[in-house]
Amino acid sequence: MATQVIVLNGGSSSGKSGISRCLQAVLPDPWLALSVDTLVDAMPASLKASDAGIDFAPDGRVVVGPEFGKLDAAWTEGIAAMARAGARLIVDDVFLGGAASQQRWQKALAGLEVLWVGVRCDSAVVAGREIARGDRVRGMAALQAEVVHEGVVYDLVVDTTHTESLACAETIATQVRR
Repeated sequence: MATQVIVLNGGSSSGKSGISRCLQAVLPDPWLALSVDTLVDAMPASLKASDAGIDFAPDGRVVVGPEFGKLDAAWTEGIAAMARAGARLIVDDVFLGGAASQQRWQKALAGLEVLWVGVRCDSAVVAGREIARGDRVRGMAALQAEVVHEGVVYDLVVDTTHTESLACAETIATQVRR
């Protein structure tokens, strides 16, 4: 069976978005790239910096509330429905709950051919990228660098510490079943 979904999991500033764009360029068929950032951007302002929605604490922690959970569950099921309808998808996510986050995705994507990819990067490097980006709470990337991988099982792991997005995408593309 051909790969229908590529799930990229890694902490903030690990390089997932760059890899997604490169995958779209190197894979022969059209793939849609969807990110948890898209979900957060689509949320109403009232759920940003909110106990009910999502809050980015000054120390870099990300705290999610019940309303975010409901929207995230709908988002996940919607992505699965798109794949079942024939879209090939690259999902860029941050498994704040480690293995529990993967299990939620596994349940939603049951019956689909999924390539699970861990995107790792040294915490000092992601901290530098975070500062350069200027749009993230300082400390978030370093806090997430390892915790998002705890208990998660991958088909493939790439490391962007010293490897460019295009090289990572080319490595991932070799594992995509056509």
